[in-house]
Amino acid sequence: MLLTRRTTLALMTGLAALAVTRPASASAKFVDYSEASLAELAAGGQPYLIDFFATWCSTCAAQERVLNGLAGENPAYAAIPIVRVDWDEHSRGDLVRQMAIPRRSTLVMMRGTTELGRLVADTRRDAIAGLLDLAAS
Repeated sequence: MLLTRRTTLALMTGLAALAVTRPASASAKFVDYSEASLAELAAGGQPYLIDFFATWCSTCAAQERVLNGLAGENPAYAAIPIVRVDWDEHSRGDLVRQMAIPRRSTLVMMRGTTELGRLVADTRRDAIAGLLDLAAS
């Protein structure tokens, strides 16, 4: 089928309108760390992710981009709260010591007080998706 210039322009305009009016995708649900916020999530029994990050860390930024991308594609991932623990503030604290966190850019999937899995400095999309999938098990 041969499209006329007018038909082609009309199709392109329609597609552009769809792109503009499409609802924004979800992003990851980040929660700043405090002992109270962590205790509340642990008591709730639902899975949650602990993200040990630093604002200056390029690996942490890459992990955040992957988490946001996955959350935008999968509502189940978007529903998982992510507790952000600022490495500069808490690297010498009790939480890091108790959980034996080796470095920033560590992601730990939890349910209650049970660790389901962890990734250290891993930015691979499939690895992070696999960690988030542990929340469903």
